[in-house]
Amino acid sequence: MTSQAQPGFWPPSGPEIVFLLLGVVALGSALLVVTTRQLVHAALWLVVCFGALAGGYLVLTAEFVAWVQVLIYVGAIVVLLLFGIMLTRAPIGRSADLDSGNRWAAAVVGAATAGVLVSAVVSGFHAAYTPLEPGRGTAGTLGSSLFRTWVLPFEALSVLLLAALVGAIVLSRTDIGARE
Repeated sequence: MTSQAQPGFWPPSGPEIVFLLLGVVALGSALLVVTTRQLVHAALWLVVCFGALAGGYLVLTAEFVAWVQVLIYVGAIVVLLLFGIMLTRAPIGRSADLDSGNRWAAAVVGAATAGVLVSAVVSGFHAAYTPLEPGRGTAGTLGSSLFRTWVLPFEALSVLLLAALVGAIVLSRTDIGARE
């Protein structure tokens, strides 16, 4: 039985340092999303958070997932949020009614949840190590895995999303109703 020497946690390699820095940027911008009092600034901090997550995917050699993150979340979801803010005539500047006064309770619950999640991940994966190999997160390998192994859950999810879309259209239409 041969034992392969696994690299330790110290000193970190270049990709590990970049990954940690992107994690700090994502965490900091996520905190700014929920603590800012301006809705437009919160949406822009969300763009920074999603961009840092996409950079993390690039470091993990999952290029396809990184570009999907940029195109779908940054390009569509945040633009949808900004259009929603503009079309609902939400306040653009500072707004005092965005603060419910439960910051301390939210901070305690958030810290406890983060502690539980971090301890679960560390205890479950403390000895796990996977070397980063280029090409494992490309569109070809992801597509073959998705459409060979995960085709049934993928199709079930698409039917569920279609049903949600039809339900949202029916609920939003005012001309559909009981006939008089």
